[in-house]
Amino acid sequence: MNPRKSRRQFIRKLATDGAGVSLLPAALQTATAADSARPNIVYIHSHDSGRYLQPYGYPVPTPNLQRLASEGVLFRRAFSAAPTCSPSRAALLTGQCAHQNGMTGLAHRGFTLNDYKQHIVHTLRTTGYTSALAGVQHVAAKPDTIGYDEVLRPRTTSAIDVAPGAVAFLDRKPKQPFFLDVGFFETHREYPKPTAADDPRYLQPPVPVPDTPETRLDMAGYHASARILDDGIGKVLGALERNGLAANTLVISTTDHGVSFPLMKCNLEDFGWGVSLIMRGPNAFQGGKVSDSLISQLDIFPTVCELLAIAKPAWLQGKSMLPVLTGVTQEINDEVFAEVNYHAAYEPKRAVRTHRWKYIRRYGERKTPVLPNCDDGLSKTVWLKHGWQDHQLPAESLYDLVFDPTEHHNLVADPSAQEVLTEMRARLDRWMKNTDDPLLKGPVPAPHGAQVNDPSGISPKEQTQVVA
Repeated sequence: MNPRKSRRQFIRKLATDGAGVSLLPAALQTATAADSARPNIVYIHSHDSGRYLQPYGYPVPTPNLQRLASEGVLFRRAFSAAPTCSPSRAALLTGQCAHQNGMTGLAHRGFTLNDYKQHIVHTLRTTGYTSALAGVQHVAAKPDTIGYDEVLRPRTTSAIDVAPGAVAFLDRKPKQPFFLDVGFFETHREYPKPTAADDPRYLQPPVPVPDTPETRLDMAGYHASARILDDGIGKVLGALERNGLAANTLVISTTDHGVSFPLMKCNLEDFGWGVSLIMRGPNAFQGGKVSDSLISQLDIFPTVCELLAIAKPAWLQGKSMLPVLTGVTQEINDEVFAEVNYHAAYEPKRAVRTHRWKYIRRYGERKTPVLPNCDDGLSKTVWLKHGWQDHQLPAESLYDLVFDPTEHHNLVADPSAQEVLTEMRARLDRWMKNTDDPLLKGPVPAPHGAQVNDPSGISPKEQTQVVA
């Protein structure tokens, strides 16, 4: 079958009801009917935001993200494949879990992809896409390694500097179709000084940490950072609209992992690997829909492939979300997985999650927290002052997410949970075997020259060790 004809039929199926009546706004109907080009893709990603954003019900000032959600699709149960900075992004952009694509640690500390040709920009290039990077990428020590057609070089990676460069790219009417990667440093620490609107007296810190003056002030800094992030997103969205690109552009807005507070970023509780995911674009990606389907960021790459009606690379491990968005099915996954290997320090652990159950397994002999894997901040200081460093960590954890959504009641030793425990162990074992997880053979090695912290340390800012 002619591929362009096949794609037109596919788009009509997504964009019409059973009687053949268009479900798209007039602007989107025009873009679809023209069949002028596959949709542009703008991938906007923040740093350390989790779901602590306005569209997820938190009083965090992100009105532009709220508008994007009201026009597109909000995924409430989307998860990172590896809730540390580089592994998370690498998994999304290659469609492979971290221990298979090679990114088991941080790019700026010496970890790399096994094959940068597996990055999504190379698949898109074969179908006529040009690509540009604006801001943070964090999957290579040098951005030129990845293979973008154009690398914009802002003064800093803050949204204050990144957004104008992305806007300038859009204002010069780039050749279409294009893939624009817009990475913002926000909401990574160190947080900016809170604004007058971020009064800590009236803020609630994240659920895992106690409500104290210190943690409220910490959260005020996060709010201030989120304001900068959202302003940058608003500028990019405004440029799409001003240049007539919005109707035929798929916007993918997400983050790498949870916020940078204790028990969040770099952890396998939902506070750590639950992420925001908002997608807006032509056809199925519009209408202010909210999805509770279980989604992994590994599913984004195959979704793009199906939307564009192009062949999926053989290495992809996720599934297209389009059957969920078009109502063909309610679920594409009955389980999702996550891993941690290296962040600042080595901390091997794995997890599997279903809608109801979460199972986490820690590896190695260490039984206390790996403190360098929590970024320094006021909330961490509060926990340290109260003896966090002496807490004992279980080798296994099982949580009932219906009755224990904050994951504080470990059921591993509960006689009534043994059948579920056996099932969840088997799910994780099967995935590790099927993906040839190196952890099955012993500790995961860091590459030669990589910089890692001592797991027994306190801060990621302490002197690192260079792997021989």
